[in-house]
Amino acid sequence: MQISRSDLADFAYFLAIARLGSFRRAATAMGVTTSALSHAMTALEARRGVRLLNRTTRSVTLTAAGEELRASIEQPMQAIEDAAGRLDRYRDAPAGRVRINVLEDAVGLILEPVMPVFVDRYPDVAIDVSVSNRMIDIVGSGFDAGIRYGGTVPEDMIAQRLSPDLRWIAAAAPAYIARFGMPRVPDDLRAHRCVGIRLGNEKLYHWEFERDGQAIAIATPGPITVDASHAAVAFGLRGAGIIYATEAVLRPFLDSGTLHPVLDDWSPIGSGFHIYYPGRRHLPTALRLLIDLIREVRPLRG
Repeated sequence: MQISRSDLADFAYFLAIARLGSFRRAATAMGVTTSALSHAMTALEARRGVRLLNRTTRSVTLTAAGEELRASIEQPMQAIEDAAGRLDRYRDAPAGRVRINVLEDAVGLILEPVMPVFVDRYPDVAIDVSVSNRMIDIVGSGFDAGIRYGGTVPEDMIAQRLSPDLRWIAAAAPAYIARFGMPRVPDDLRAHRCVGIRLGNEKLYHWEFERDGQAIAIATPGPITVDASHAAVAFGLRGAGIIYATEAVLRPFLDSGTLHPVLDDWSPIGSGFHIYYPGRRHLPTALRLLIDLIREVRPLRG
């Protein structure tokens, strides 16, 4: 049976549903109504004479035929999308506004080295940066994209890596170590003052350590809890307690000697920064250019 233009459009809708597992989320991502998406899938199944989706009031799953279709068309459709996106490079200088929600650590480590180049290269693009460590719905809050550590990106988003994986370390001021001593193993932290970390979902983070295949997570004690890296660093520099952050955040203080590594041989590796956005067919040009420039500059070289 010959492929029609309707088939190609409906294949894109079908892949969005398959990826997001929801008509509502797929409709939002594709910029159409849920009703229009439902009618398109009904029409596709009728034209092809085979059921592709199992629908209930609570969920949508792929039939065996649907799984086979997804496996067959996912890569070709992505190649078409990529080719269409590359055509944007031949347009005039981009303009417009992009709104991104950014984790605090990503401002200094990712955006700070990149934005001076971006504003010189694309003066007609406005970048609206909102800094927050809290987990938010970027679609519902009107953002085009977000930047977070890879392990915290919502599953229904498309994510692209912006940095290599990052090393996490504990550190303390020389004055703190002189007063309270140096922990030798992670369990020693239970007898120390630690600056706790409150995550974006309001949970208290258990510091993670790893060595020789042994992994441990410590519920650290201490009188101070923060939800921002700059606050933890400030308290750590003053000797208020041991702090925990990425090595990249702490590197200037480690190099100057104002902070010393703690349990350095137990430092684990965590997922690097990723930018994520809804599964639209066409990525906004300005956002794509920002992603390309971050990869060009490589602020955290790996």
